[in-house]
Amino acid sequence: MIAFLSGLVIQMELGSCVIDVNGVGYLVAASTRTLAALPNPPEKARVLIETVVREDAILLYGFAESAEREWFRLLTSVQGVGAKVALGMLSTLSPGELVAALTTSDKATLTRAPGVGGRLAERILTELRDRAGKMPGGGGGIVVPASATPGGGIEADALLALAGLGFRRSEAAPVIRRLLDEQGPEASLDSVLRDSLKALAR
Repeated sequence: MIAFLSGLVIQMELGSCVIDVNGVGYLVAASTRTLAALPNPPEKARVLIETVVREDAILLYGFAESAEREWFRLLTSVQGVGAKVALGMLSTLSPGELVAALTTSDKATLTRAPGVGGRLAERILTELRDRAGKMPGGGGGIVVPASATPGGGIEADALLALAGLGFRRSEAAPVIRRLLDEQGPEASLDSVLRDSLKALAR
């Protein structure tokens, strides 16, 4: 079982990166939050890993911090929450926001994540509500949802992620601000990044 990888980040894409460890390139899926925290290629990084073994593949999921990996493990324990949905939730919501949503039964916040509909959000609340307080992000003071601060954390995280993909701040910033204005309270890091990449690729 791989616990972490330490090597050169040689490639970054939306949803994954490649880490060169002594000449072997490992494809690692990750949330936009983790990708934004990684250095620009080709620089060295240490990424925590969760290995998922399937009949047809061995998949690696990377995390910049242990709190996110713990949440990934907890979320994927819920029936219907696969690795892709869990990463989408971690891209949209911080550990603190997850704790707040679960402890207050805030289904609307959970459905901001891609792939999480009302029924799945209800199941997540039912299964994880009692465990949320023991998870990282609990008891850390007041949690301000990302939707309450448009242009704040989302804008900074999106700029970092796009810089890691090779886009200049001067060209990315106006696009991000426009999308935040258009999407309003419904804006999420995942949606802003996705639409920014479409706009910048034109």
